Amino acid sequence: MGKEIFKFEMDSRALRLDEFLRQSLPVKIQSLGGEYENAVCSNSKIRRLILAECVFVNGRAITRPAFELRGKSSVRVEFEPEKFFFEKQPDDIKFTLTDKDVLFENDDLIFVNKPPFFPVEQTITGNRANLHDAVVDYLWAKNPSLRNPPYVGIMHRLDRETSGVILFTKTRNANKKIHEMFENHDFTKKYYSVVENPAEKNAYSHIKKSSAAGECKFTQNISVGSTFTVENYLGRISGKSQKGKWGSVKKTDGLYAKTDFTVIKECTVEGHKCLLIECNLYTGRTHQIRVHLSESGLPILGDKLYGGTPAKRLYLHAAELTANDGSFSVKSEEEW
Repeated sequence: MGKEIFKFEMDSRALRLDEFLRQSLPVKIQSLGGEYENAVCSNSKIRRLILAECVFVNGRAITRPAFELRGKSSVRVEFEPEKFFFEKQPDDIKFTLTDKDVLFENDDLIFVNKPPFFPVEQTITGNRANLHDAVVDYLWAKNPSLRNPPYVGIMHRLDRETSGVILFTKTRNANKKIHEMFENHDFTKKYYSVVENPAEKNAYSHIKKSSAAGECKFTQNISVGSTFTVENYLGRISGKSQKGKWGSVKKTDGLYAKTDFTVIKECTVEGHKCLLIECNLYTGRTHQIRVHLSESGLPILGDKLYGGTPAKRLYLHAAELTANDGSFSVKSEEEW
């Protein structure tokens, strides 16, 4: 099957482009019949379709998923279904959510300790095990009298190989407040990462990286107690057909990103002399910590996409999610 062109006419209501496609595109795809009859569209697939310049609004290519459709608009989608649906066979783990994996729960929210090598949400094929479905199954097992699956809302995401705290909503009424908290940066998000000790590699003892987006300087040796901040703009830097890779770009081409880093301790992981680094995010951009550390000469152990030494996993852990209003603080421990 070659390229397909789908056309939509948008009514006068305001709606994000990615949300409009999540609602409208599956119906068009399913109309192709055959193997696509029961297809579903994941958020990540929709996002990649937009970033690949396959979506046009009133004749203009739009590459921003959050682009807001207003008034009557014509939306055109051009893509090849076979490439769109292709899924590389992953090395996902088998995982069933149990009480020990629930970090905190109330009537509206559930915080889960996500394992590495397990995706957060469903993919386009509709048959891949994922954390969202695991949470639905867990809540349904607790309330077997429900006729339909309980509602579970996805508010944020972690990379498949990243472990740690992730939040889901249990009621639609909670979505607006949680969404606004993320949009307004009313959460404190703390991560821990493991990087190879540059002193052991005789490299990066003094680092200065300049770019059109900003500058990151280390004027001292990186050691226990060192602190530094990376502040720049991030955007996609890989080709359309390549695996998504982000990096520092000009202000006009990316989104503002800022991370504070503190070197906590020395450690040995998989035989490598490493440093454990605390990462505090002001923003939550795609691959933000991975890019900021890599471009500072400190790629995360196991992060092959950004220059890290191959390892059993990507050593990045979401350790804490705290509401700035004090309503909750949820932590997840990881021993490295």
